[in-house]
Amino acid sequence: MTTRQSEQNEIADHRFLDEAGDTTFFGKGRELIVGNQGVSRAFSIGMVKFSCPLDDVRRDVIELQRQIERDDYLKAIPSIYKKKEAGGFYFHATDDPPEVREVFYKYLKNLECSLEVAVARKIPDIFAKKHNNRETEFYADVLSHLIKNKMKMGCKLVLNISQRANSTSNKNLEVSLQKAIGRACKHSNAEDLTTQVVFNVQNHRTEPLLNVADYMCWSVQRVFERGETRYYDFLGDRIRLVLDLYDSENYAGNLNYYRGKRRLTAENNLSPLSS
Repeated sequence: MTTRQSEQNEIADHRFLDEAGDTTFFGKGRELIVGNQGVSRAFSIGMVKFSCPLDDVRRDVIELQRQIERDDYLKAIPSIYKKKEAGGFYFHATDDPPEVREVFYKYLKNLECSLEVAVARKIPDIFAKKHNNRETEFYADVLSHLIKNKMKMGCKLVLNISQRANSTSNKNLEVSLQKAIGRACKHSNAEDLTTQVVFNVQNHRTEPLLNVADYMCWSVQRVFERGETRYYDFLGDRIRLVLDLYDSENYAGNLNYYRGKRRLTAENNLSPLSS
């Protein structure tokens, strides 16, 4: 198995990965700031598989982007205008106003694709003991859980992944891959792990399919951050799997896996209940 950035290959199996939330735990003076304004309570990485021609989806997303740029009602919204002036508007759920989200979610509703996402609660003790208080190790560990069950596919698997500073360096992605292989070896013989994994680091402007991964992953993140299920429910079975990695209370019976009829609800909210 090798890890490298690569040009896309038509015969390869392509997946598209983006994250939601952040990997920040501490502020100045090592003060714990998880859950503070602008700092998430969880970090997640989602992987989208398309069951339709990739170029068709790219063309659709680009056309929707251009429609937003041309729309007389939307084009003057600061977040849209700013992106357009900086090189072109692209969909990004955190930045986009409700009117734009509606456009893109209605497109996603009928898109032939599915999402698998690994969600990591930001627990300081785990961050210290398991990840050595390093955000790159935290990222690599979450990613490894997302790809560990792909090691037996027996194909060339291209993971088109959204660029994220040092977290998506070649070195850190290789760490993630080796962690995934190690986990897969616990349940399979090493000789059966024949998937060749290639990481292709990209950004949202040059790869429109990352916009899809961003929106779908954000839908899951909203449940954990705010207890808001409307986007997750709207996408329905497009969201195939949610793995709540560090929900130790539900490890028995794999109840930290949400798939099929077992769905996330507002009770998965990690934020304290408001009084």
